[in-house]
Amino acid sequence: MKHHFGCDLPVSDWRAETYPTYSAPFIYMKENVVRCDLAQFGLVPHWATDKKKFGLKTYNARSETVHEKPSYRSAWRERRFGLILTERFYEPCYETGKAVRTGIYRTDGEPTAIASIWERVIDKETGEVLMSFSMLTVNADNHPLMRRFHKPGDEKRSVVVIENKNFDEWLNASHEQARHLIRLSPNGYLSSDT
Repeated sequence: MKHHFGCDLPVSDWRAETYPTYSAPFIYMKENVVRCDLAQFGLVPHWATDKKKFGLKTYNARSETVHEKPSYRSAWRERRFGLILTERFYEPCYETGKAVRTGIYRTDGEPTAIASIWERVIDKETGEVLMSFSMLTVNADNHPLMRRFHKPGDEKRSVVVIENKNFDEWLNASHEQARHLIRLSPNGYLSSDT
């Protein structure tokens, strides 16, 4: 973390595996400084009534429509771009006829950086500050690895992976730069357990 971003991981505890509505370390820019704080997986807009459960529906944001969907458009418009780092992310593989939870990771063993958008809201009743994020996804029908996942007949989707050389560009991106970085990972960049 220090090597790439110059910031430390949050002191608070978090779970080894992150599911929607769980907290995870999240990297973002605030006042031109890179920060790493805990944020809830599943973006929660300011108008959401149930701040906890809302994230169950918003953990992935389709890059093609992120600018127009009510849950995401404010974060996109304000260019609140962040990164979630993971040793592995998991997708269901149905090649055996059943869903097999499959780990996906960088072939070089480094953490995978996933492009995300974030929101910060203050609960009017409690005063609690809630940071939350959604991972951006892109169509993966033609990607040699990522097209293997999800149910047969469903559109194949992949999280957007940001390469190390593009970390700063993503965190500070204009909308045009962000659109340029929203793409599938290069062939061979990722591998899987199966």
